[in-house]
Amino acid sequence: MINPDTPPKRIVIAIHPKMDGAQQAANDISEFLSGQGLDAYSGLLFDETLRSRVNAGDFDLMIALGGDGTMLRAVHLCAPNNVPILGINLGGLGFLIEIARNEWEVALEKVLRGDYWLETRMMLHTEHLRGDELLGSWDVLNECVVGRGEMVRPVFLKAEIDGHPLTTYVADGLIVSTPTGSTAYALAAGGPVLPPILRNILLVPIAPHLSIDRAIVLHEGSEVSIEVKTDHLASLSMDGHEPVQLQDRDIVRARASEYVALFVRFQDPDYFYRNLTSHMNQNPSASQIT
Repeated sequence: MINPDTPPKRIVIAIHPKMDGAQQAANDISEFLSGQGLDAYSGLLFDETLRSRVNAGDFDLMIALGGDGTMLRAVHLCAPNNVPILGINLGGLGFLIEIARNEWEVALEKVLRGDYWLETRMMLHTEHLRGDELLGSWDVLNECVVGRGEMVRPVFLKAEIDGHPLTTYVADGLIVSTPTGSTAYALAAGGPVLPPILRNILLVPIAPHLSIDRAIVLHEGSEVSIEVKTDHLASLSMDGHEPVQLQDRDIVRARASEYVALFVRFQDPDYFYRNLTSHMNQNPSASQIT
C-alpha cells in the first residue's frame, strides 16, 4: 500500500479500440479534466504515439477505459514506467477494476484531491529459450501458460524449481501464476485463490493425466523452469496474448519481475474479499452469452 505524495497532473486516457462507449467516455473525462484546469492526452491503447509518450515519462497517471483485458495491456505498458492505472469498467467481470462506468466523476474528484492509495501487485518475468538462445521475454500480471497446441494430445512438461527437479507433468498444460492471476485461468483450472497482497508464485496443472494434480505455491524468490517434451506443437501464452509456438526441448523460465503493477484504489485494503464474493456469486460474463 502506497500513499501518493501529490495528486497526478499529467494524465493519459487509454481507450480500448473495440469497447462500446469508450470514445464517448474518454471525451466526457477529457472535458471534466479540462474544467479542473488539466489537459489530458487521449488515444487508443495500442496507438504508437500514446505508447511512446508513456515510455518517455510524460504521464503520472493512466485512466484505462475497458475491461480486465484492457487493464492487463495497460499494465504491460505502465509497469516498466512506474505509471499508476485507474481503471473504469466498460466491460464485464472487472476483477481488476473497482470503478463502474457511471462512477468515474466521483472517482476523479477523489484522485485530484489526493484521496486514494496505490496498490502494488507482483508481476512475472517470463523467458523463452531454445538451447542457449533467448527467443523472447515478457513481464506479465496474471500468468504464463505452457501447454499443448491445436492437437488434442497432452504434452510432457519437465518442471524444475531453482534448478531442482519437481516432476514431469503429462497434461494439457501448466499455469505459472501470480496472486492476481489466481482468480483468472488458474482458478478455472482448480487452483486456490491468493490475496493480491502476497508475492508468491502459483503452479497449477491443466487436466493432468496420472501426474501431480494439486496446485503448488512457491516463494517469490523461486524460479520455475519448464522444459517441453513433445513430438507435436506446444505453445506459450502470456496474459491471454497470441500464443508463441514451442518446439521439443524448448524451455520456459518464470520468476518474480522487477516491475510491479500500480492500481489506484479508494476502498480499504480488505476490498478484495468483498469483490471476490460478489464476482463468484454471479459472473456477469455469463450474461453476455446468447
